[in-house]
Amino acid sequence: MPLDIAKLKPGQNISCTIEKLPRSDAQESTITRLMRLDPDNKRALRRAQRMRRQRMVVYNRGNRDWVSREHPAKVVHIGVGESWTLPYTLDLAHDLAAVQGFVGMKVA
Repeated sequence: MPLDIAKLKPGQNISCTIEKLPRSDAQESTITRLMRLDPDNKRALRRAQRMRRQRMVVYNRGNRDWVSREHPAKVVHIGVGESWTLPYTLDLAHDLAAVQGFVGMKVA
């Protein structure tokens, strides 16, 4: 039985698991965005951003400062069986409803 999103309260933790792969890029990006809300993934993204800023190389080119920047880290990956926990907020209701066919959800 699927989780009734309308009965969730803000602040509740939701455990999500990918049950089947999404069919479109839009659904895949929605799942990826939801996975980035996991506190562990947030921490990893913040650390990766801090490390990128520390390794940023500024050099002079035509008497202007140019910056050699690294590509951002890919912390989350979509695959069957991947799971994460996120705190529910009201603005997530539409996103959770959009991917409910691919992601199994339960209150943690």
